[in-house]
Amino acid sequence: QVQLVESGGGSVLAGGSLRLSCAASGDTANTYCMAWFRQAPGKERERVARLYTSSGITNYADSVKGRFTISQDKAKNSLYLQMNGLKPEDTAMYYCAAGMRSYMCSSNYNYWGQGTQVTVSS
Repeated sequence: QVQLVESGGGSVLAGGSLRLSCAASGDTANTYCMAWFRQAPGKERERVARLYTSSGITNYADSVKGRFTISQDKAKNSLYLQMNGLKPEDTAMYYCAAGMRSYMCSSNYNYWGQGTQVTVSS
């Protein structure tokens, strides 16, 4: 139904910045929310940032608040995550996710990208 492809990951030094992109295709017209998740080895998947596509309302995990910014470009069917002030603990695989209904928007997203690796070194 919906395909999501992340890009923009890489390796940076602590304090650096990266901008992740998520390109959506398929039946995207009624996407209700989109989010960025991350998962590091040995840790559970964590929702980093969420965006309600109609209102633009955003939500961030405390661990990234003030450093990361989620945004969208509706015309391009794209989602972005600007990451500033990166820390080694931000190292993880980052995933883009989309939900078609409000109840999905906490953690039960039904569409996921393949992930893009972010590595932050000291």
